Amino acid sequence: MNFELKTLSLSAAASHPCDLLVMLVPEGFTPHSDALSVLAARALQEGDLETKPGKMLQIYAPPGLGARRVVLLGCGSARAHAVRQAVQALTPTLKTPAIEQVAVVFAAAPEPAAVEAVVRAVADASYVYTSTKTKAKAQARALSRVVVGVPSASAVRSAFATGVALVAGIEYAREWANRPANHATPTRVAEAAKALTDHPGIQCKVLGPAQVAKLGMGAFMAVAQGSEQPLRFIELRYDGAAGSQAPVVLVGKGITFDTGGISLKPAAEMDEMKFDMGGAASVLGVFRALAELRPAINVVGLIPACENMPDGKAIKPGDVVTSMSGQTIEILNTDAEGRLVLCDALTYAARLKPAAVVDIATLTGACVVALGALRSGLFSSDDALAQRLLAAGDAALDPCWRMPLDDEYGEGLKSHFADMANVAGRAGGAITAAKFLQRFVGDLAWAHLDIAGTAWKGGTAKGATGRPVALLVHYLLGLASEPATKRRASSRVRGE
Repeated sequence: MNFELKTLSLSAAASHPCDLLVMLVPEGFTPHSDALSVLAARALQEGDLETKPGKMLQIYAPPGLGARRVVLLGCGSARAHAVRQAVQALTPTLKTPAIEQVAVVFAAAPEPAAVEAVVRAVADASYVYTSTKTKAKAQARALSRVVVGVPSASAVRSAFATGVALVAGIEYAREWANRPANHATPTRVAEAAKALTDHPGIQCKVLGPAQVAKLGMGAFMAVAQGSEQPLRFIELRYDGAAGSQAPVVLVGKGITFDTGGISLKPAAEMDEMKFDMGGAASVLGVFRALAELRPAINVVGLIPACENMPDGKAIKPGDVVTSMSGQTIEILNTDAEGRLVLCDALTYAARLKPAAVVDIATLTGACVVALGALRSGLFSSDDALAQRLLAAGDAALDPCWRMPLDDEYGEGLKSHFADMANVAGRAGGAITAAKFLQRFVGDLAWAHLDIAGTAWKGGTAKGATGRPVALLVHYLLGLASEPATKRRASSRVRGE
C-alpha cells in the first residue's frame, strides 16, 4: 500500500478523485465556504453527525465532489488517540473490495502525532492476512493508495514518515507472528531475518545447533531438544552511528510453537501458541522500520528461535541444565520455557557491551491477568530506561506499565538442586519471571517487556497485533535524537 502526504485544503479535497474521501471532523469544527465544510456543518446542525470519535455519516456520489463515496468522520479532540479511534470505525469500509484509493483529510491543522496515527490506523483497519489462503488474491487488501491531506505537509512530514515506516515494521511483525508454526519454523524465521539484509545498513548472522552448543547455551538447547526442528540463534545488526557507539540490544523470544513440553498445555486454544514468537516478530518488525527511517543509532537484535515440544528427548520437570552464564537451573515446569531461551540470549547480549538491553516476550499468563490487553508489562532495573520506554509507549499509542522488581519476589526461585528454579509459585508470576531474567543481566541497563496480553488477539479478531514495534521504534528514535554523552550518563542511573 502506498501512502502519500499532500498539502490539501478542504476546497481542493472536494474535487480530489478517489473511491473514498474521509473528512475528519473535530469538536468545535469551524466551517468555511467550501463544499465539504458546508456539508459537514449542515449534518452537524441537523443532528445527522456527531464529532465523537468514530461517529460517521456516509454519503454516496455526492454532487459536486470528486469522490465516489464521502465519509464525514467525527474525531473528537483530533488528538492522536481520538483520531486512531475514529479511523478504526472505518474497518468494514476500508476492507470493501471496491475501495482502492482513499483520501483522508483533516479539517484543521493536525498535531504531528495525529498524522502518524492516521497512517497506522488506516493500515491496521485494512490489514488482511493471506499467506496460507488458497484464495489469497481474491481476499487480499484491495486498498492500494492512501492520500493524507493536511493544510501544510511540511509541518508534519517527519511524523508521516515515521508512520509509514511503522506500518512496514508492524505488518512484517504481524505477518510472521500470524503464520502457522509449520510455515514459521525457526529456520524460516531466520530466513525472514536474512531477507532484511536486502535493505542498506542491516546485517544478519544465524547460528545453528553446533555453534550454539559451542557457546554453552545449555538452557536454550534444553528447550529445543524435544523438537525435530533445529534451533536457530539469529543476530541482526543495524549500524546507523559510529562504530564506537555502544548498541541498544533487543532480545525477542522466538518460540515458534509452544506445546508446553512435558508440562503439556490444555488443547483449547493451543493453536494460538504460534503467537509465542511475538517477541521475535517484534524485533524483525523494528529492523524493518529502521531500514526505512535510518536513525543515527546502533541496534542489535537477538532472537533465540526454537519449538517447545513433548518428544521423548524433551526436558522433564526436575531436570537441571547449565546456562551460558554458568548458573544452573532446575526445570520445575517445562512450560516456563521462554525465560530459559531468553536467559542465554541475555548473557550473549552482555558480551556486546550494550548501552541498554530490552527483552520482549510473550512470557506469562499472569501478566495478562494483571494488565489485560491494553498495556504491556514493563520491568526494569534502570529508572532512566524505564522512563524512556514508558514515554515512548505513550507517544506511540502502544502503552506499557511499570511493574515492581523487589528482591523479595525472587525468594520463590530457590531450588534444592540447582542455583535457581525456573518457576516460583502462582502469586506474582509475571514478576517472578522477570526476577529470573534479572539474574542474567548483572549491572546492565535492562528492561523486560511482557507482551503476553498485547501481542495478539483471540476470538473473532484472532491475529497478531504487531505490538510493541511502535513502542520500541519510538524509544530508539528518541535515543537517536539525544547527544551520545547524555545517553551514556543516563544509562548509569540505577534504581528499583
